[in-house]
Amino acid sequence: MIRKLRDTDNQEVMRFLKEEAALNLFIIGDIEAFGYDSDFQELWGYFENEQLSAVLLRFHNSFIPYAKNDKLPVNEFTEIIKAYPEKVFLSGKSELVEKFENIAGLELGKKQVTYFAECSTDSGLEETDLDILTASPEDADRIIELRTQIEEFYPNPNAREIFLQSLKSGTGRTYFIERDGIVAASASTAAENSMSAMIVGVCTHKEYRRKGLATAVMQKLFKDVMAEGKLLCLFYDNPEAGRIYKRLGFTDIGQWTMYR
Repeated sequence: MIRKLRDTDNQEVMRFLKEEAALNLFIIGDIEAFGYDSDFQELWGYFENEQLSAVLLRFHNSFIPYAKNDKLPVNEFTEIIKAYPEKVFLSGKSELVEKFENIAGLELGKKQVTYFAECSTDSGLEETDLDILTASPEDADRIIELRTQIEEFYPNPNAREIFLQSLKSGTGRTYFIERDGIVAASASTAAENSMSAMIVGVCTHKEYRRKGLATAVMQKLFKDVMAEGKLLCLFYDNPEAGRIYKRLGFTDIGQWTMYR
C-alpha cells in the first residue's frame, strides 16, 4: 500500500530514515524544516504488512526515493513522478534510482554519477586569515550568478527560490570570498538537519582559480558546521576535487546518481 505521509507518521518515518542517516540527510532535513504539509513538499510511504519499507520525497520539482535492501516500489513511485507537470530532477542512492531508467513515459535528464563522502573530524582543517563572508538574502543574485558560470553545475529554474528558502529556514548557509566587487569563491550547505549537513555549490570564479580561495571557504564552513556537532556529507565526481576532500578528512561511503 502506498499513501501520503502525515505528521502522525513522523516517528516511524524518522526511525526508518535514520538507519542510513547520511544517505537520507536531504529527506530528514526537509522534513525537519518543512514538515508534511506544504505546497512545495510532499512525502509518500510504501507499506508492507503495515511496516514502512520505502519513502518518496518531492521538494519543488526534485524527487528522492529511498528504500532499504533495494525493495523499491518502482512502478508505484514512477506513477507519482510522472503526474508532476514540470520537468523533474531525480536523485538518490545509485542502486535505487537507476531502477527508474528506461521506463516508458518517464523523461529523465542527463545522468551524473558521483561519489558520496562523509566527514566527522576537523583534524585535517587549517585556519585562514582571509576575509570570509556569510551570505545574506541580499547576496543571493551574486551567488547564483557565479554558479551559472560553472560548467559542471546544472541550473535549476527554482535556484533562487531554493537558495532564499534555505537561508530563511536554516537548512542551508553560504560562505564566500569577495574580490574586486564580485564573488570570487563560494561554498554552501544544504539539507542541514539536527545531525548532518550536505556541502554543495563549491565553486570559484574562473579568474580566481588555483589560489586556494575555495579551500579556505570550505575549511571555514566545515569548522563552523562541525562545531555544532554535525556530520558533513558531499558529492564529487572530479578526481582532483576528491583528493582535496580526502585531505580534509572525507571518506567515500557510496555512490549517488542524479538525473537533471
